[in-house]
Amino acid sequence: MTQAVAVPTPIPLVIPVRQVLPWAIFAGLLFLVVMFFVSTEQGAFSLFSGMSVHEFLHDGRHLLGFPCH
Repeated sequence: MTQAVAVPTPIPLVIPVRQVLPWAIFAGLLFLVVMFFVSTEQGAFSLFSGMSVHEFLHDGRHLLGFPCH
């Protein structure tokens, strides 16, 4: 008694670049903004007055190896 078993063929996953590209650009810009605030804000170039941004990101700067004082 033999039985035929149908083995499904795998369908390749296709990711269209037109759908991914806007999200990749958004993620890249978001990364650049975050890196600006962690690395530069309240240092050599400052967009905001005061030390609130510096104090908020202080431990993150040291964790990533950016000197701040």
